[in-house]
Amino acid sequence: MITTILLSFGALFLAELGDKSQLMALTFTLRYRWWVVLSAITAASVLVNLIAVGVGHFLGAALPTNVIAAFAAATLIIVGLWTLRETLPGHAAADETESAAPQAKSRSAFFVVLSAFLLAELGDRTMFATMALATKNGWLAVWIGSVVGMVAAGGLAILIGVTVGKHLPERLIAIGSGLLFLYFGAMTLLDAFAAGLGTPAVLTLAAVLPAVAGLALAVLRRRASRAERRAAEEFTAAPDEIEQRLA
Repeated sequence: MITTILLSFGALFLAELGDKSQLMALTFTLRYRWWVVLSAITAASVLVNLIAVGVGHFLGAALPTNVIAAFAAATLIIVGLWTLRETLPGHAAADETESAAPQAKSRSAFFVVLSAFLLAELGDRTMFATMALATKNGWLAVWIGSVVGMVAAGGLAILIGVTVGKHLPERLIAIGSGLLFLYFGAMTLLDAFAAGLGTPAVLTLAAVLPAVAGLALAVLRRRASRAERRAAEEFTAAPDEIEQRLA
């Protein structure tokens, strides 16, 4: 049993290194409190690996991965657009101080991270690896090892995110997180429905959505800045006009 646990741990930990799930963990850590992200990743890992060993050991059947991937992609894209929306000038969240922001964002952070990870991992290559291990080994040992391996990989990403996040301004983190969420969402869709294109093509095409969103965000922010400058100039000129009329 110990050998199977170590085998499952090593397989899942190595499979998660550099995978989109680990990058998602890093991105979520830039946006939410680290312990919220870690607890959500742990819960998602327990559930998805329990499903994987159950399917692999008892059923030997596959899940409708394309449908699950579509839901995962939609979740990531919605989170990305919502995050970018909060960075627009005039939005309430954009005017919050950095000390108050994490408390406001942590209210539903656990469920956002949990749902995103659960959907992203269902049908992912790591789930198939767990299923394959469970067909030939004890399901309990595979489940324990895979959960620990996945959480360890996520914990490593969280540690990097916490370290990096201390040196970046809140607004820059929000913009970067939003664009990364869009990238992961687009990549999830392409992996599920256009896998025949090959990895380089998928990675390149996935960058189109965040690039367009980033350009649109830059245009909106520039227009808002111009509007603010005009309003400030009109406000400054108003007293001079009043004095001229009185004179």
